[in-house]
Amino acid sequence: MKKITIIAGARPNFMKIAPIIHALKEAQDKGIKIDYRLIHTGQHYDEKMSGSFFEQLQIPEPHVNLAAGGGTQAEQTAAIMLKFEKELLENPANLVLVVGDVTSTMACAIVAQKLHTKVAHVEAGIRSNDWSMPEEINRLLTDAITNYYFTTSELANQNLLASGANPETIFYVGNTMIDTLLKQRPRFRKPAFWDELGLQDKSYMVMTLHRPANVDEEANLKTLIDEIILHSAPYDLVFPVHPRTAKVLERLKIADKRLHLVEPMGYLEFNYLVERAMAVVTDSGGITEETTVMGIPCMTLRDNTERPETITIGTNELLGTDPKAIRPAMEKLLSGNWKVGSIPPLWDGATAPRIIENILGLNEL
Repeated sequence: MKKITIIAGARPNFMKIAPIIHALKEAQDKGIKIDYRLIHTGQHYDEKMSGSFFEQLQIPEPHVNLAAGGGTQAEQTAAIMLKFEKELLENPANLVLVVGDVTSTMACAIVAQKLHTKVAHVEAGIRSNDWSMPEEINRLLTDAITNYYFTTSELANQNLLASGANPETIFYVGNTMIDTLLKQRPRFRKPAFWDELGLQDKSYMVMTLHRPANVDEEANLKTLIDEIILHSAPYDLVFPVHPRTAKVLERLKIADKRLHLVEPMGYLEFNYLVERAMAVVTDSGGITEETTVMGIPCMTLRDNTERPETITIGTNELLGTDPKAIRPAMEKLLSGNWKVGSIPPLWDGATAPRIIENILGLNEL
């Protein structure tokens, strides 16, 4: 019996592991001797991660929540390592599978290796080359001690080879976020405010901003949003706002009849909104993947990206963090000259079965 411990620490991680759990269950149904234990490190406390969250993704709730959130980066890393070490000693596994680039990914990979347990990294090899981002440090450290790399792009493969990874341990499988997107797309549902705001297809744009470079510097945030409002007319702007950002906006007195501040919503509701939007303005990485697959124009307010295929192949453009970049991008969009993207190879909804097939083929486990 092969036993896999799967690690998730934040909402996006669960979107990435959901299809892996579905593929594991399919293998079990075929009589294959494989089992898993899902660990939520509790890195991010999220009041919306209730039973309904797991129901939306059609996965069971985690076997355990380590409740290791809060504190500084170092405190959080230490808390996750202490609690996960105890968990793994009590419930040994043949393989610890980590996803993405959050602190939990790095911390649990370190614990596993020190307990002589093999590590697999899903979404390995992506790089922003921006060491000011905690996520980049997490990626570099995790990949430095990973045994098996599951990658989303050819560029990720090249990054790993350049860092000295054994080519026989790199498996180019695609993107599990897209597995989830394509599986759940028929189930997308209207957010509660859709009718209240009188929204219609292509009548609005979606905004998401959360990175410190954009939201912590209040004057810059005000200029950014003012520029977006000014140059996006006549479209409505729907902005799901984190409570911390909402307080800043309130303080800055940013208001406009076309700007609608809404609470963060579930996966099915948010993607219903994105799928019908004229465009998305964001500083997120994952959303750029989803907009690429759904063919929605996307403007990324960052100076770099770890997902360049969303630009070279998809519908995304990297604008940087200078508010002056908003106007020409909006003019390009509203004049109908935004590029028509395509979908990167292997982003086909079948990534998770490829991952499980490769894991089952590892004789050393």
